[in-house]
Amino acid sequence: MHRIATTVPAPEELGTMGCGVPEGSDLALTMRLESVIDGVLVSGTAQAHVVGECSRCLDPVTDEVSVDFAELFGYPETDSRGRPVRRDPAAQDAEEGGPELDGDLLDLEPTVRDAIVLALPLAPVCREDCPGLCPQCGLRLAEAPEHHHDQVDTRWAALAGVLDSQHDEKEEG
Repeated sequence: MHRIATTVPAPEELGTMGCGVPEGSDLALTMRLESVIDGVLVSGTAQAHVVGECSRCLDPVTDEVSVDFAELFGYPETDSRGRPVRRDPAAQDAEEGGPELDGDLLDLEPTVRDAIVLALPLAPVCREDCPGLCPQCGLRLAEAPEHHHDQVDTRWAALAGVLDSQHDEKEEG
């Protein structure tokens, strides 16, 4: 078993449309590599700074994300003499479904990318009670809590005229 704690720059496009990890920002990895019968089991934690915009009011949102990940990197297939068997990488992924060691190297980027992207919120909010924007005029409802538009539903417009005329008759009489 071997423990590793390192900080690496975040790869590009690590996130969703609403939020993500800025390219080149610090990505802290704490990992444990264990030799098992089928290969090398890598488990650990990834921590990153996340930025985005509120899905309700479009204000900037910042947060920290910490996710656990685990992946088994299998040993390459060998022939009866112990020599590696060369196969098409696309066929390898389709058959076995897991990554393999490439000599002494293993590629953790897909594993860490998947773990972080799945932990990100689909619709980030600046605060849980964010009222968002007015759908008619775009005003921030947090700045004007009493904001409203006097609109009559077109289905009730004819009745509004009747109520107004009855109200006027009561005032006259």
